[in-house]
Amino acid sequence: MPLDATVHYGERYDNAFWDGTRMVFGDGDGEIFGRFTASLTVISHELTHGFTQYSTNLQYQGQSGALNESLSDVFGVLVEQRELGQEAADASWLVGEGIFADGVQGSALRSLRAPGTAYDDDVLGKDPQPATMTDFVETESDNGGVHINSGIPNHAFYLVASRLGGRAWERVGHIWFDTATGGAVPAECTFAQFAQATAAAARARFGPDSEEAAAVTSAWETVGVDR
Repeated sequence: MPLDATVHYGERYDNAFWDGTRMVFGDGDGEIFGRFTASLTVISHELTHGFTQYSTNLQYQGQSGALNESLSDVFGVLVEQRELGQEAADASWLVGEGIFADGVQGSALRSLRAPGTAYDDDVLGKDPQPATMTDFVETESDNGGVHINSGIPNHAFYLVASRLGGRAWERVGHIWFDTATGGAVPAECTFAQFAQATAAAARARFGPDSEEAAAVTSAWETVGVDR
């Protein structure tokens, strides 16, 4: 299908989004954000929302919404890593690196390696993402914290990639892709259901006793998601 995008959206628009049919990117206000097309992870993040819409159709609320956001972050960083030819150990694992204006204290919007550390700025505040269920945020804002709690499945993905090493898109990327397209993820999926689905996908592709299956199970246990 056509991959449509609108750039230079609005005037000094501080965001990027998927509107159900196309990607949309603002140029930023020049004070906090620069242009959102400066980041390959942001571009591929928004495109992945389209992929998710046509695969799992995860509802944009609560844990399923956080998984929706997480899939976009996961495939966003994989696109960048593949483009740069990076192995897991060499990648930044950042989403939105390079879109902050000069003077903003932060490296990116989010970090899969270390959720909660992407920025700490007087205007923006501190990155609120948790890395584990111990710090899961209960909130009514942001559709139940979809951009905040996505740090938990994001970190699980990073942990699998880090344990397996090599090119993340060649093994753990396939597991997450198989999960999203395999029909085992309901629209109102919980973290626990998604963990079960990724573990099943790892066993199906690589074998029940494989290193990949063990890495997936270990990662979800580390972030505190009970399968």
